[in-house]
Amino acid sequence: MSWHNHPLPLAGIRVIEFTHMVMGPTCGMLLADLGADVIKVEPIKGDNTRRLLGSGAGFFPLYNRNKRSFAVDLKTPEGLEAVLKLIATADVVSHNFKSETMQAQGLDYETLCKMRDPALPALIYVDHRGFLPGPYDHRTALDEVVQMMGGLAYMTGRRGDPLRAGSSVNDMMGGIFGAVACMAALMQRQKTGRGQQVQSALFENNILLVAQHMMQFQVTGQAAAPMPERISAWGVYDVFTVQGGEQIFLSAVSDTQWKIFCEALQFADLFNDPQLKTNNDRVTAREWFIPLLRDRLKDFSAQYLSDLFEAKGLPFAPIKAPHELLDDPHIKASGGMAKIELTDGARAGEAVDTILFPFKMDGSHLGVRRSPPKLGEHTKELLREVGYSNAQIENLQIQGKIR
Repeated sequence: MSWHNHPLPLAGIRVIEFTHMVMGPTCGMLLADLGADVIKVEPIKGDNTRRLLGSGAGFFPLYNRNKRSFAVDLKTPEGLEAVLKLIATADVVSHNFKSETMQAQGLDYETLCKMRDPALPALIYVDHRGFLPGPYDHRTALDEVVQMMGGLAYMTGRRGDPLRAGSSVNDMMGGIFGAVACMAALMQRQKTGRGQQVQSALFENNILLVAQHMMQFQVTGQAAAPMPERISAWGVYDVFTVQGGEQIFLSAVSDTQWKIFCEALQFADLFNDPQLKTNNDRVTAREWFIPLLRDRLKDFSAQYLSDLFEAKGLPFAPIKAPHELLDDPHIKASGGMAKIELTDGARAGEAVDTILFPFKMDGSHLGVRRSPPKLGEHTKELLREVGYSNAQIENLQIQGKIR
């Protein structure tokens, strides 16, 4: 059985999203992949994310698959009316703009609930924020901001040199938690008939990411050191520079693995050293033990060590750059990538690989039903769905109120 041959879990659920950048679009992508009809409301000129360069160039094509684009001028009464008609057909409204922006347009939760026909299913409203309500909620947040103030940059960098994680971890996870809360609210609506507003926030997400270090302090009384300085819980758990300057991560996290490690590399003297008998002994001895291990491993090739550790069932990892993963045989064989067509920029129209969510249902990944939409690609069909005539649609287009 496969989800490709059966209705997806959220089939029949309609989501209207007012989102940009990463956090809100990630929520919509997960809901859309799960089968929801996600309608991305964009300004006439399009979501600014479509035009980002550098590290933002992949944002729009990655996070907006399986959605429909509705391009409209919300500052006009006619444009706002069209959007409100769409919302009347929807189960969910999702946004990651400032609350003041949504309130100014009458698209906040309270206003939409007052306008909603009681005969319709109650509305679920997903509010993606920088901070949950509290002393900081007036601040403007970015992934970098919350990583710096939330301890993650401290843990990632060297002491005195805070370093953000190399991906938009809070934006993505904040969007995923928004989707989880949305699905929970939909399930609750089935039982109670009530809608609700759910909130997901970057800062609180970041705090969850460092919660293990906060708990470590409470359990041990010792503040967690930044990762480059950390005292590892494992005797062998490090990146080693080997033959030709290549690097590889090698590990032995139990006494059983240590025995296999020493036998495989013919390090009998290390295995028989009473100072290295247990994992905790090896942790205590790391100051002299790891430099010794580095010296012994430096003449092995990374490929030899990879093959050896794989054969012996020991943890290891070659050091990869993200672009190299496009050719990763495991991702390809497991169905973790799918083709989409680019819609913006110099490569518009070209097919590229996109990464799917890292879970399977009934043995299959959730796939791509639609490439990221062209700007306003579905405006006319959506207007027809809510009762606009062709003449009305043409008139709105001539007036520049839709695209």
